[in-house]
Amino acid sequence: MAGSGKTTFMQRINAHLHSNRDIPYVINLDPAVRSVPFDTNIDIRDSVDYKEVMKQYNLGPNGGILTSLNLFATKIDQVLNLLEKRTAHPPPEEAARGKKQIGKILVDTPGQIEVFVWSASGDILLGSLASTFPTVIAYIIDTPRTASTSTFMSNMLYACSILYKTKLPMILVFNKTDVKDAAFAKEWMTDFEAFQAALRGEENTGAFGGYEGGDGAGAGQGSGYMSSLLNSMSLVLEEFYRHLSVVGVSSMTGDGVDEFFEAVEVKKGEFERDYRPELERRKQEREKAREGKKEEQLGQLLRDLNMSGQDKARRAKKEPETVSEAEEDDEEGEEESGGLLDPDEDEDQDDSKASGLKKRYQQALDDSSTDPGQDDFSFASYVQRARMG
Repeated sequence: MAGSGKTTFMQRINAHLHSNRDIPYVINLDPAVRSVPFDTNIDIRDSVDYKEVMKQYNLGPNGGILTSLNLFATKIDQVLNLLEKRTAHPPPEEAARGKKQIGKILVDTPGQIEVFVWSASGDILLGSLASTFPTVIAYIIDTPRTASTSTFMSNMLYACSILYKTKLPMILVFNKTDVKDAAFAKEWMTDFEAFQAALRGEENTGAFGGYEGGDGAGAGQGSGYMSSLLNSMSLVLEEFYRHLSVVGVSSMTGDGVDEFFEAVEVKKGEFERDYRPELERRKQEREKAREGKKEEQLGQLLRDLNMSGQDKARRAKKEPETVSEAEEDDEEGEEESGGLLDPDEDEDQDDSKASGLKKRYQQALDDSSTDPGQDDFSFASYVQRARMG
């Protein structure tokens, strides 16, 4: 949520890794931030001018952030190439000079959760990272502001929606423990009766929802609907709590950072065991769908080429392309033949002509054989009679 201390938390874990000589690779994806209190290796502000995007596209703050992320997402392949090079084992000559393999990548996302989690660009960035590296989401919570049951439940519902939207391991980080200890939140997540007792206490004191009832007015008059809803949601989320790691951290003092990185290692193993197979299955489904689409496009291309070849053959034969042209060709054929002819009748007439000619030729030969002296004359007279006939 806004003001939960995300950037300060990033600064603390970055400084912690540097102090342990485990240099991380840092990425800033917030295009609207004016300055960040840590050095970045990749900064979205180097590629996209947030104010210029707002000006050119006539957008507000959130629309400008979303459009900037969309523009940056078009370069995700370049980002992945850089990350793969930095996380690979260095060549022997570079290793001899002291260059080490990067083991951790820190990504600072925009302050507006909905802009990153529920946008297409955020899905592309998260999916691309998770397909290459073990990816863990840290959901930062403002501990002092979560002391009321309603605000606590709102954070839990938001975390639940993000978990099932991204389908990636998640760690709940209760920040600002130097102001208020997070023990109460851990208890509410593990003990249903403790949450019920806190809910009844707020109703009885008139502080339901985090607001005091003044000088006693409204005490014991809590919203029955909200109380019933929170009771029901606490039961529903009981299963959800089992899949989360919870740590309390103070970004100001550094307390709890070691516990956070221990939780990261646990979630990394969980990613490889539970999430990696699911990602591979989804990747294979996308590849299969892509191959099917390629085959469909190839089939369409072959059909188009076949139709093109038929068009060329039709033009070469001067076949009629319309009904009117076909009718004109039929009329021309009728005029030449003197009327309509059935193809079968045409073939019968040709056969009868051939048999008649053979018959007359045989008769002429018979006539010539009866009178040898009249061979030439008889055959010539036959030809003449045939012509006259």
